[in-house]
Order: sequence, then structure tokens, then C-alpha cells
Amino acid sequence: MVKITLGLQILPYVEEERLYEVIDAVISYIASSGVKYEVCAMETVMEGDIDRLLDIVKKAQEICIEQGATRVISGIKIDYKKMGVTIDEKVGKYRR
Repeated sequence: MVKITLGLQILPYVEEERLYEVIDAVISYIASSGVKYEVCAMETVMEGDIDRLLDIVKKAQEICIEQGATRVISGIKIDYKKMGVTIDEKVGKYRR
């Protein structure tokens, strides 16, 4: 299995005071999925098999709707290379 990295920015259409509550539900699901992930200020980055990560993206949309969002806009970035790519490879040298 080749690992990829996928950045997910999710913007649910909910009342502003509920925004973080809905985002937290998505992050909780990602955490429960068992994939390696990092929450950043503007997106959550995940590492794993492309099919598994795309399934998580799909479920993230559904979670937002279940939480009362009338619409969900998501930005997805995928970094793929034949030999795989990891979060540590990309940012490990910047960690303290």
C-alpha cells in the first residue's frame, strides 16, 4: 500500500457559533478512523491509502449534513508519488 498525504479543508454552512462544533465532529471521526493525521490552522492533513482517505472525505461531508449544515464546501489537496509520501517526510525537519 502506497501512502499519500491529503489535506482537507471543510467549510460547513452552519450558524457561525456552531462552526467549531461541526468541525470538531469531523475531526473526531478522523481521529477514530485510525489514520495518521494532523490538525492545522486551515486544514487537516491525513496520511494513508488513497481509497481510505477519500472514504473519510466522503464521510466528512455526511457528518456536516448530519450536524445541520445546509451545504458543505471542501478543498482537497493530494500529494501522491509512486514510492509514497508521508507527513514526516514533508515537515519532520521543522518540528521541535
